[in-house]
Amino acid sequence: MLVDSHSHLNYPGLADRQTEVLNSARERGVGAFLNISTRQSEWDAILATAEEHDDVWASIGVHPHEADAHPDLGSAALVDAASHPRVIGIGECGLDYHYDHSPRDVQREAFAAQIGLAHEHGLALVIHTREAWDDTFDILAAEGVPERTVFHCFTGGPTEARRGLDAGASLSFSGIVTFKTAGDIREAAALAPLDRILVETDAPYLT
Repeated sequence: MLVDSHSHLNYPGLADRQTEVLNSARERGVGAFLNISTRQSEWDAILATAEEHDDVWASIGVHPHEADAHPDLGSAALVDAASHPRVIGIGECGLDYHYDHSPRDVQREAFAAQIGLAHEHGLALVIHTREAWDDTFDILAAEGVPERTVFHCFTGGPTEARRGLDAGASLSFSGIVTFKTAGDIREAAALAPLDRILVETDAPYLT
């Protein structure tokens, strides 16, 4: 059985044919799905999908691109959503220094707050990191790595993979690992133990 550890089932292109998409995946051996949120406005829909389908689970979080639009990450709304029985993870959260859609200091504060929430609720942490490896690992070291932590759509090389694995995290690989130019990602996958590897579509975004 395959588990799609990271998808956005409520995004345009999937939301309007969600049942069809899920059934197609099920027929191909996907037995469970983690439906990921990136901003507060998505939480109700994400939770509703998880309530409707027994094999769909939810994450609640704020993407680094959205960090400056969510200054109240300790709010009752986030705590309440994280307590929902279908929520198994916090995220996706982390740092994105490629686009810098939110100021970096705000991204770092939001990331640290969500790590704390994962600890508080005993939930998995789903990390998005792009061109920010050192700060990502520094914040994880300062806040403590949750027992279940995954680097989503891992695009680092063997050095970053080793740092993540040594910290206790798992690595999730997308179709990018098949690209001709992705030799460093394949090296990272090759050194990761099988019980620390996840797969994902990041649908509707990646190959």
